[in-house]
Amino acid sequence: MEKKEYTSPYDFEGKIPLKQAVILGLQHVLAMFVGNLTPVLIITGACAAMHDADVFAAIQVSLLQNAMLIAGVVTLVQLFSIGPIGGKVPIIMGTSSGFIGVFQSVAHVMGGGVLGYGAIMGASIIGGLFETVLGFLLKPLRRFFPSVVTGTVVLSIGLSLIGVGVASFGGGSSAKDYGSVENLLIGLFVLVVILAFKHGTKGMLSNSAVLIGIICGYVLCMILPLFISTTGVASDGTEFVKSWVLNWDKVAQAKWFALPKLMPVKPVFDLRAILPVLIMFIVTAVETVGDISGVMEGGMSREATDQELSGGVICDGIGSSIAALFGVLPNTSFSQNVGLVTMTKIVNRFALACGAIFLIICGLFPKLAALVSIMPQSVLGGAAVIMFSSIVMSGIQLITKEPLTARSMTIVSVALGLGYGIGANSAILMQLPQAIQMICGESGIVPAAFVAIILNILLPKEKQ
Repeated sequence: MEKKEYTSPYDFEGKIPLKQAVILGLQHVLAMFVGNLTPVLIITGACAAMHDADVFAAIQVSLLQNAMLIAGVVTLVQLFSIGPIGGKVPIIMGTSSGFIGVFQSVAHVMGGGVLGYGAIMGASIIGGLFETVLGFLLKPLRRFFPSVVTGTVVLSIGLSLIGVGVASFGGGSSAKDYGSVENLLIGLFVLVVILAFKHGTKGMLSNSAVLIGIICGYVLCMILPLFISTTGVASDGTEFVKSWVLNWDKVAQAKWFALPKLMPVKPVFDLRAILPVLIMFIVTAVETVGDISGVMEGGMSREATDQELSGGVICDGIGSSIAALFGVLPNTSFSQNVGLVTMTKIVNRFALACGAIFLIICGLFPKLAALVSIMPQSVLGGAAVIMFSSIVMSGIQLITKEPLTARSMTIVSVALGLGYGIGANSAILMQLPQAIQMICGESGIVPAAFVAIILNILLPKEKQ
C-alpha cells in the first residue's frame, strides 16, 4: 500500500492528515461560534420586544440552526469557489455583527415583530445582490485600495475588536458578574495556556494552542463549582448564576437532529429598510477587502490579487442573499478568524474546510451546537485578546509593506485619529442625521476606511 505524502499546514493547497485538519479547523469554529449566533439573538430579541414575541420564541432555534448551516456552506464556497463566486482565500464566513446598529434602527422604524424582521430580510436580499455587483466592479476600483488604505482598514478592524475581546475576557459586558475575579482568572488562565503551548511546544501542539486553551478553559469551568459558589447577588439584591457556569441544561434540551427550514420569515421589501442597508453593504465590501488583505498578508506574506478580492466580495454578497432566504442576517468574512490565521500562520484549505463542515454538522445536529454555544465569554476572551491583537499587527505589516512616506503617514494618522476616533466616541455624531449615526457610530472601521480612501484620492503622490 502506497504511503500518502503530506505537506505543510502552512500551505493553502497542501495535503495534511485528516486528524490534524479536524483539530485545526475546530479552532476556527470555536473562535467564531458565539459571534456567529449573537447578531441573530440580538435582532430577533429587538423585534420580539416590540411585537410577536411568541412567534419569535418558536422560530429562534431554527434561525440559529440556519445561521450555523449557512456559515459553513458559504465558507466552503469562499475556500473553493464556484466560478467567479469565492476568492479561494483562507477566510471563515459568518453572520455579520456590523449590521446590528442599522437593523435595530430598521426594526424600530418598521414597528418590530415579524414585519420588521421580514423587512430586514428583504433588505438583506437586495443588499447582497448589490454587493455582488460591487464585487464584479472591484478590479477597476482596486486602485483606490493600495496597501496603505487596506492596511489602515485592517488596523482599525483590529483596534475595534480588541475592546470586544477584553469585554469577553471579563465575562461579557452584559453579565452581572462582569469583571469579577473568577472571570478575569479564567480569561488569564486560557491566555497563559495558549502562550505556553504556542511558544513552549512544536508541531501539532503548537498549531493547536488556541483549541487547547479553550478546552482547558472548559475543564476549569467544570472544576470551579467544586470550590466556589456558582451564584452571586446583584446590586438590587437579586440572585443570579455566574456567567462562567456551564449551562448543561441547554445541551440536554437540544434536539439530536433537525433539518433547516427555508424562509421561516417572509421577506418584506420596503425602501425605508433597503436604503440604509445598501449603504452598510458598501461598508461591508470595504471591510471584506480589508479582511482578505489582512489574511493574505498575515498568513501568506503577500498582497491579495484582484481575483481573490473580487471573488471574496462576490461570495460575501451572494452568501448574504442566500442567508436571508433562510432567515439569517448577512454573512461576511469573520475578523476573529483573520486574527487566528495571522497568529498561527495556518492557511491550509483542507483544515478550514473541516471547520466549515463542522459548522454544517452543528446546523443539522443542534445538540452538538449547544455544546459549543455554552462556552463562557471569559474562556473565549482569553483566546480573543491575542487573536485580535494579531489583526493589528497584520495591518501594520500592510502599511509598512512599502517605505513610509510623509503622505502615507498622513493618511494613516488622520484616518485613525479622525475616522477611528469618531467611531470610538460616537456621541460626537448625536446632532447629525440618523443615517450617518447608524453607519459611522457602530465602530471606527467605517469612518476610518472612508477617510483613508478620500485622502488617498486627494493627496498628491510623491515624485519618484
